[in-house]
Amino acid sequence: MPRRTARIRRPGPYTLLPTLLLGLGAFSNLWQGETPNPWVGALGLLAFNSLYISVMFRGFDRRARETATSYALLAAMGAITFGLAIGYGGNWLLFFPLFSLACGTILRGRRLVVGLFVLAACACAVAVWRGDHVSEPWTIGYGTFISGGVTAAILTLSETVTELRATREELARSAVEQERLRFSRDLHDLLGHTLSVVVVKSEAARRLAPHDIDAAVAQVSDIESVGRQALTEIREAVTGYREGSLATELDRARPVLTAAGMETVVHRSGPPPAPRADALLGWVAREAVTNVVRHSGATRCVFALDCTPERIRLTVTDDGSGTGPGQPAGRVGGTGLKGLAERLAAEGGSLESGPGAGGGFVVAAELPAGAWGASAEAGAGRAPRRGDWAGRAPGKRDCG
Repeated sequence: MPRRTARIRRPGPYTLLPTLLLGLGAFSNLWQGETPNPWVGALGLLAFNSLYISVMFRGFDRRARETATSYALLAAMGAITFGLAIGYGGNWLLFFPLFSLACGTILRGRRLVVGLFVLAACACAVAVWRGDHVSEPWTIGYGTFISGGVTAAILTLSETVTELRATREELARSAVEQERLRFSRDLHDLLGHTLSVVVVKSEAARRLAPHDIDAAVAQVSDIESVGRQALTEIREAVTGYREGSLATELDRARPVLTAAGMETVVHRSGPPPAPRADALLGWVAREAVTNVVRHSGATRCVFALDCTPERIRLTVTDDGSGTGPGQPAGRVGGTGLKGLAERLAAEGGSLESGPGAGGGFVVAAELPAGAWGASAEAGAGRAPRRGDWAGRAPGKRDCG
């Protein structure tokens, strides 16, 4: 059975109302006729209790607590407290801790600290001056100070716990949204590219079938391989473990572009990018190839990677019609490119796309090199492997 998380109930104003029982001694004096001018004492007791209840309810509402009305009610309580304590003494001195408790629900920070020290000192002074206190003057002063301090600490802790719980729930919702966004992007990029390859290979097989059955069978075999690879990549995308690379995507792009009748040209300068940047650029290359195959009608596609100590830039240029993915002339951008732009922006990079100055369509991705560590040293410190930029001979051009 799933374990339920215990809910911590936030204290409310009704939690502190029983503290009014501290005033029972004063009420007993009134009831037994031991208080001079009983009507004055009764009216003072009624006014104090009414203000106390009002302050309690306002103290648990942050917006109502930090208003002039709340401070005015607190000032009125203070006047009544001092008047009753100075006028009657004895049990009426216990209104000082009650008033301190009310201060703890309204005041915060420096105001609270200064107010409690002043109030505790005044309570001690009044108790000494009256001389008929129910306990030692220092005890009344200590009780006055601790009542407000503990109340403020408990309420502050309760508010902090409430805010932390709300923040945790918001982070959980955000994590779910980010995971949905990641999955939708990966699925779009994977399926869009795979289906484009399948369409190109199928068209090639259809054209070759009447003339060269062996070449047509080879294209069908490639379609099967692409399908199997797509299944693996989709499983990896679902679990969130797929990490490609630019070199791998370019190796996959060459036969696809060749089958579509396009020449592939690759320019490289600078050290190889760091693994994380390499993976992001791989997504850019994948989406760019998908768009070139589906929409451009180009005969040549150029990939240019430029790595400097300040930035990493990948530019994909074709000589096609110059329109964006699935967009009429004059409009650029698509779901895949928008998703890539968001993905790169999250890493401090940028993505630009649009018709090139000399015709065709250009996709340019840029990432800050400083955020990815020393990729050149990482590449030099290990043996080259297939599909890795470090494993290729340096040069400005590699034509396929």
